[in-house]
Amino acid sequence: MNLYLLFKSLHLIAVISWMAGLLYLPRIFVYHAEADHEAQKKVLKVMERKLYNYIMMPAMLLSWLFGVLLIHNLNFSVFSELWMQIKVFAVVILTYYHFTLGKYLNDFSLDNNQKTSKFFRIYNEIPTLILIVVIFVAIFKPL
Repeated sequence: MNLYLLFKSLHLIAVISWMAGLLYLPRIFVYHAEADHEAQKKVLKVMERKLYNYIMMPAMLLSWLFGVLLIHNLNFSVFSELWMQIKVFAVVILTYYHFTLGKYLNDFSLDNNQKTSKFFRIYNEIPTLILIVVIFVAIFKPL
């Protein structure tokens, strides 16, 4: 069996799952910031917590794991290529973004959110922009 293709497939599955969460959680935050009823807020808290802990966190860890295995399979000299440096930098930013969502999740869980729904609408665009960069550098591999 070709381990490179196996790792690549598993990496893509994990990244797609992670990106789905990175795009969906801030949207739930929009609804939460606009919620006026305690029952609605309670449901949103459960959704946010489960999405973050049971989907996003494992998907992020698996994305990193299979990404590192892919790099190991290719040989770590791939880091000398500009496209890989850009991709890794973008993934580090996505990881930071992921953990900022965890901070906002904690704020909502403590009923201590200070951000507006407009903030989360704008904040929700960040992973899309990073995704576009990652896709283009991974496909075109600029020098």
